[in-house]
Formats: sequence, C-alpha cells, structure tokens
Amino acid sequence: MNPLKEKISQMLEEHPMLADFFTYKSFNDSLTLENYLNSFSEEELEELGTSREHLRENILELIKQMDKKSLMEVNSITVKGGCFKDGTPENAEVVLKKGTVTSIVGPTGSGKSRLLADIEWMAQRDTPTHRQILINDEVPDSKLRFSFDYKLVAQLSQNMNFVMDTTVEEFIKMHIESRNLSNSNLLMKEIVTQANLLSGESFEESTPITSLSGGQSRALMIADTAFLSSSPIVLIDEIENAGIDRKKALELLVRKEKIILIATHDPILALLAEKRIIIKNGGIIKMIETTEKEKQNLVVLEKMDARLMELRNRLRNGEELNKFDLNNE
Repeated sequence: MNPLKEKISQMLEEHPMLADFFTYKSFNDSLTLENYLNSFSEEELEELGTSREHLRENILELIKQMDKKSLMEVNSITVKGGCFKDGTPENAEVVLKKGTVTSIVGPTGSGKSRLLADIEWMAQRDTPTHRQILINDEVPDSKLRFSFDYKLVAQLSQNMNFVMDTTVEEFIKMHIESRNLSNSNLLMKEIVTQANLLSGESFEESTPITSLSGGQSRALMIADTAFLSSSPIVLIDEIENAGIDRKKALELLVRKEKIILIATHDPILALLAEKRIIIKNGGIIKMIETTEKEKQNLVVLEKMDARLMELRNRLRNGEELNKFDLNNE
C-alpha cells in the first residue's frame, strides 16, 4: 500500500516511533498521511524551514528505513577467510545458522576476540584479518555497519559493570520503553524471573543495579538480551567465571532464535555448542562438530561441575569441607 494513502492511526500502530514526526502539527488520526502533509500552510512550512515536497520526501524515507529494519531477518552469517597473523591465507569458510550455538576455542591471544570483533563490525576485508562477513549470503548494506539505531550484534563481555543510579525494575523498563513495547510490567517481571533462574544468587526488582554481583549482572543482561534486544546475533566473550547457569543461559538465547557465538576456554561451554571453531595464530584452522562421545563426556563434566558448585556454596555458607569425605560424596 502507498504510505501516503494510509491513515495516521494505522501508521502509528505499525511504526510507533513515527509519533515524533507528527508533533509538528496537531492532527486527526483518521487523516491519511497525504491529507496531513497537505494541511500545512505556507506559513507553517516557512516556520519549519522546509517545503511540502521536502517534508514528504523525509517521511517517506523514514518509513522506508523502518520497513527495511523490520523486515531484516538474519538466517545465516558466513565468515570468509582472510589471513593468519603471519600473512598466510586463511583457507576457511564458516556458516552460522539461526538458533544454533557455536563455540570458539584456542590459546590465549590466538585471535578468538578478533573473530568476534570481525563479525560485530561486519568486516569487509578492512580489518587486520582481512576477513569478509556475509549476512544471508550477501554483503551487508553499508548503512547497517554504521547504524546507531539498528545493531545486528549484541555482545556480552566478561567485564560488565553498571554505573547508573537506578533499580533493576527502572533499568529494564527504560529498555522496554526504548523498544516501544507494551505490557512493560509483565515483561519486566519475566526478565527478572529468568535472570534469577540463571543466577546462583537471586535479586529483587527493587535492587539497585550498582549493587548486583558480577554473576547477577551477567544473568540480567543475558535475560534482557533474550527478551528485548532486536539484535539477531549474540557474541559472548568468556562467561565461564560469571557465576551463572551456562546451560540455561544458552537454552534461553536459542529459544529466542539467536545466532550464538561463544569464545571460551571452558570444556563444558565448548561441548554445549553444536560446533566449535578452532583458532590458532590469528586464524581459523578448522571447525569440529560435537561428537556423540563428546556429548556423553559432557554429561559427566556437568555432574562434576554441579559438584564443584555445591562445594562453592558450602564454602560461601561457612561450612568446613573437612567434615566429609569427597571421595565418597
């Protein structure tokens, strides 16, 4: 349908952020956009420093950009190889699909974070690795690379600290309002509930975010990203020491159809992924699919991890570990 023929009420339902445009002049929401633009007098246009044609072009371009963003669905990311640190060609091509988890493993300094950065930047042979990133098998629009309004990538790093003087409830509601979403109370409560399921130590809606621990902060941001972030790609850099339930965190993000990449040294996180990218000397040397035997080993590792978590909790509660035999527990 031609946007000029749409009623303003219908347009605002589809694109709530257009409300700011209609603050220029009062209107009846049963008017079409064309009627609204034609209602401006020459004096009003002169006061705004524009022409009717220019005003029409601006609103149509704004609608076009909003439609483009709303239709942008990322089904796959392709990483096309560049070069290793020594300049040797990186003969690799990695395809990441929506609703999957891929881990990135390698020695410290091998280039894991650099790969995450290339994807976040949507590199086009213009980074130190000379990699190219394709979105849905195509070169991404350059406007997306530099857009402040629409981010393809949400990154959760190992260092996350809040500095705002606000409560958890106020923080989440600000994010909800910025997304023009409804049912803010229900959505906020669901995010807090999910964050507490991820965190080893629960917190309240009224808790100041500056008093959250590292684990609580990461749990909150993972739940917030799952429910509120429009970014289809989530990059996670080292969360193994975050004090959260890693498996539940990944399950929550996958349930929201995100493409998840995790840079990690943790064997449990690595094996929770369907595939893992091996990095060495700044480049991708291979990709490994998680085998059935590895999945069996993962079950054992998770039991060991649960045992360690129990011991940590006993220590936190002031218990003495010499009062029982670890070999028989």
